[in-house]
Amino acid sequence: MSTATAKSGASLVESGEFELTPRDFAAIAAILMDEAGISLSDGKANLVYSRLAKRLRLLGLRNFGDYVALVRGPQGVEERQAMIAALTTNVTRFFREPHHFEHLKTVILPPLLTKAQQGNKIRLWSAACSSGQEPYSMALTLLSLLPDAPKYDIRILATDIDPNMLAAGEAGLYDSSHTEAVPAALRSRWFVPAHDGTGRLQIGPEARALVSFRKINLIGNWPMRGKFQAIFCRNVVIYFDNPTQEKIWSRILPLLDPGGALYIGHSERVSGPAETSLRGDGITIYRPITAKGAAP
Repeated sequence: MSTATAKSGASLVESGEFELTPRDFAAIAAILMDEAGISLSDGKANLVYSRLAKRLRLLGLRNFGDYVALVRGPQGVEERQAMIAALTTNVTRFFREPHHFEHLKTVILPPLLTKAQQGNKIRLWSAACSSGQEPYSMALTLLSLLPDAPKYDIRILATDIDPNMLAAGEAGLYDSSHTEAVPAALRSRWFVPAHDGTGRLQIGPEARALVSFRKINLIGNWPMRGKFQAIFCRNVVIYFDNPTQEKIWSRILPLLDPGGALYIGHSERVSGPAETSLRGDGITIYRPITAKGAAP
């Protein structure tokens, strides 16, 4: 796209440093949809501008038309990933929506951990794991019940589209203020001071041993073949359009163990064909209709 073409049309952001035309915005929205399945409404122009203006400054570009040309071009693979990372909301914290972890602790895990001690494997999945607080909250919940969990065949798969978030999760370093939601007993036992002079805390080796971080695009290929006894897919499908949401739920369902649980975000709901195969078992908690103890 030429600069002249990209500049056609009034800027969507008044008094901005860079011009963002409707055509630029539509192109960015289309790329985000194609690459990540995320739907950008017309009202998100200011968000797009605020998240991407720093990329334009860093790259020395004059306007969003030039930026679109870059990310669409053969040299734009790396920048497309940076764009997706910038536009993906990574709001997370330890034990977010604590009733999910209470359900995991009191309903799902006790019978599973008995089986794990008898040699069975246990698999949990944190989809859209961001910087690791969710899967580590799952790991801490496991450790609270079974302190020697890493010696059994128990693993948590933590996936995200953003490699920067995955790297942060693997590092497991958090400001002390970010760990305040962790119960004091768990924080004192399973975190260690970071040895970098920052005052941060690092998730300890026991919890880190339970979690494997992998890059997975929820609208792309999923390499998993086995079933999971718990799947956390929270506060991510709200960024997809309705058909994509239904497809995600339908793809998750075969991966959910008959006795397992699906945990979703507080503003989300299961829709499409999968809805008829799941029953509520608490606030934003779903279990297969064949699951023992599932709510009628």
